[in-house]
Amino acid sequence: MSPVGVFGGTFDPVHFGHLRTAFELLRTLRLAEVRLVPAGNPPHRGVPLCDARHRLDMVRAAVADQPGFVVDDREVRRQGPSYTVLTLRELREELPGRPLCLLLGMDAFLGLPQWHEWRSVLELAHVVVAPRPGWSVPGSGALGELLAARGTQRVEDLHATLAGRIHLCAVTQLEISSTDLRDLIVAGQDPRYLLPDAVRALIRDTGCYRPQATR
Repeated sequence: MSPVGVFGGTFDPVHFGHLRTAFELLRTLRLAEVRLVPAGNPPHRGVPLCDARHRLDMVRAAVADQPGFVVDDREVRRQGPSYTVLTLRELREELPGRPLCLLLGMDAFLGLPQWHEWRSVLELAHVVVAPRPGWSVPGSGALGELLAARGTQRVEDLHATLAGRIHLCAVTQLEISSTDLRDLIVAGQDPRYLLPDAVRALIRDTGCYRPQATR
């Protein structure tokens, strides 16, 4: 069976950089679907500026008309930190015979050794890394050893086994930063053409990025 892609993130807010990466990986890797999983309580960064429910609504609005994209709200519903390994364990139980591909940017991949139970990730899923300009592929250390032992250039390997391989896949780089977007929105500027119009409308209508005192 074709793999299911798992694309997590804070999505604070979701933008075209996220969506284009997910779309290209869906096509290039011949995935059955991409599950977009907004983090409810991200453990490796500060509290998101926009609350989890609004971020979930923005992701739903962003992908409403895209076949092959599925919004998965389990991390918003789950209590406690949004550990990726817990999500992968749940998906493995739900999809016991289907390969899973965890889709990461190079920056997230380089931080993998700091994740909760990070070595269990490759027991549950393949890891697909989208390189980014300015980020080098590790050639030494724990990640360098993993790439040497588990790296593959073949998309077919992601279909042939349930988990355990690492695949680097180039995608179109749209240098859009959620941090810069938040700063722009908080400053009262218009984010048009950086994110979908449906997301822009939700940000405007909910005021989710306005200071608390002015909401």
